[in-house]
Amino acid sequence: MNNTATGSGHQERCRIVVDTCADFTPEIAASLDVDILGFPYILDGVEHTDDIWTSITPAEFYDKLRHGSKASTSAVSLGRYLEFFTECAKEGTPTVYLCFTSALSSSYSSATSAAEQVRAEYPEFELYVVDNALPCSCGELLALEAVRQRAAGLSAKQLAEWADEAKTLVHGYFTLESLDSLAAGGRIPPAAAQLSSKLDIKPELSFDLSGSLSLIGVNRGRKKALKSLIKSFKENYVLDPTMPITIVSADAEKDADWVEAAVRKEDGCANLTIIRGSVGPTVGAHVGPGMVALIFWGRNRAEKISLSDRIAKRVRGVE
Repeated sequence: MNNTATGSGHQERCRIVVDTCADFTPEIAASLDVDILGFPYILDGVEHTDDIWTSITPAEFYDKLRHGSKASTSAVSLGRYLEFFTECAKEGTPTVYLCFTSALSSSYSSATSAAEQVRAEYPEFELYVVDNALPCSCGELLALEAVRQRAAGLSAKQLAEWADEAKTLVHGYFTLESLDSLAAGGRIPPAAAQLSSKLDIKPELSFDLSGSLSLIGVNRGRKKALKSLIKSFKENYVLDPTMPITIVSADAEKDADWVEAAVRKEDGCANLTIIRGSVGPTVGAHVGPGMVALIFWGRNRAEKISLSDRIAKRVRGVE
């Protein structure tokens, strides 16, 4: 492994760990110098590990869902985290794990418990577990920039602190073809999904500071829902040609094409780097076929929190 030198001193290399809930494209996963933990998912009663579309293609996975296959997920186990973090400790490189949002999975809790046990056994080992509070490929954008910040010389401790602040600058706006998968997973009432289907209501979803999904709008029809994503982009994007944008879909490439074309029509956006990808099976099991997401760096979401949330933060000593 190469070490990174900064300034006149020597900076030990930092190991970055992420997980497949960040919905990496296979090309990016292969090119990043990071460790990627595969989340488990269950398809028609058989457990698989998300391997970033190696053993199944997006089209195959979502076609199965369209034809009645059942998909669900489970968290990464405490044992798996213990095994992996112990390997990291024996290797010895300071390590930062950017973990999938604790608001949507118990994996973060397992990861922190495992980290405590490993630190107790290897007290000299630097290990940081960061709740990325970001669903879907919002985590991909954070990981890409984390790699760049590591190359610029941030230590493991500094990188963990950076990620904990930078995550509030990542925005993601999603629309779904239907709410059936969310209802099947118990995330919304079945009656709400049935009503939205009858009325051709397409939701626009985002997420709050904890990483929980939030409904921010409803639209009659798919085209209006896609236009709503562009509206949210225009309201929240901060132009920086050095930072990529991500557009992912759950086997809805034509709609993703439309969103990309619309983004490129905005002032200064014609030549932006736009990463196209597919929603992975772990997230896909909950949203179903047809999801389209537009993800980018923008205004600080923490500055838009409500008065009651500000009071709560002050009470907890955050501010």
